[in-house]
Amino acid sequence: MEMATLHIDQTEYQARNFKLIDYLSKEKLSGVVLFDNFYILYYTGFAFIPTERPIVYLLTRNGMKVLFVPRLEQEHALSNSVVDQVEIYQEYPFDTHPMELLTSLLNQLGITGDFGADRDGYPWILGYSGESLSELTGKLPRQVARFIEKQMMVKSPGEVSLIHESVKWGNLAHSLLQRYTCVGVSETVASQRASHEANIAMLDSIGPIYRAQSPFSSGIEVGYRGQIGRNAAIPHALANNIVFQEGDVLVSGASAPMWGYNSELERTMIIGPASDEQKRLFDHMVAMQDTALSAMEPGDTCSVVDQAVRAYFAKHDLLPYWRHHSGHAIGLRYHEGPFLDI
Repeated sequence: MEMATLHIDQTEYQARNFKLIDYLSKEKLSGVVLFDNFYILYYTGFAFIPTERPIVYLLTRNGMKVLFVPRLEQEHALSNSVVDQVEIYQEYPFDTHPMELLTSLLNQLGITGDFGADRDGYPWILGYSGESLSELTGKLPRQVARFIEKQMMVKSPGEVSLIHESVKWGNLAHSLLQRYTCVGVSETVASQRASHEANIAMLDSIGPIYRAQSPFSSGIEVGYRGQIGRNAAIPHALANNIVFQEGDVLVSGASAPMWGYNSELERTMIIGPASDEQKRLFDHMVAMQDTALSAMEPGDTCSVVDQAVRAYFAKHDLLPYWRHHSGHAIGLRYHEGPFLDI
């Protein structure tokens, strides 16, 4: 892959916005108000960490694209977004609440009457409080999140390229994690050493142009999240500086944000020789993964995949071990639709 392709270009952002504008026109909405940071990144390229200070994307039916940000984020938004205009407020809560200024901006832009929004006001993040859009405008906004989620489900070639790039560096990190995982070492040491070395290698390769654009991570991360030994059965455990022991079952996870896009490389491993019971269950796990992959045929629904896996569980009397559906999509978020679920 040529390094120049490692980003989403302006034409793709324009195409995304055109689809949303077309939806506004069909639904006879004057515009849309978006608060979700991933939706804002999807349509504008502006990656930021959500705080109590509202950041809002406004799109009118005639195609005007405006970011509404605190003064703190003005230069950040101007240099890292694909919009027509950046409007600022001084601070939150301040003597005029940002939501009151947002209401005035909506009127200026003609986003009045029937309009869309992903939620009825800014979410209550980190102690934020404020009136809802419906309280301020006297009109309950039309929910548009369902349309946006469906639009985000379909990945462009550019998005797929970034996910592939993420997988490549996650794989390197995981190889290093395996190298440093051994009896007597803690998950913290193995994880941090592998993550650090993988990041150095990545930055040596694509460092001058690399952008994580993630609110959670500035680079590659790999580790076990505490899924070691008996805790391997807990899918979303947390790291606890556990020391590896002979016979431990390990569940790893590696990811590398690429211009906001993610991948999840996960493996189940065993330290030292596996017991007969571990081999039996491991073989079932691999067989179920193969079952899922074999069920992924063009034209079938996502539910078909989960039905096939659930049938395997039932056939082999494994339902007591069942914990969750077969899978999820990934993109700007670690979990997003569609889901491999019945």
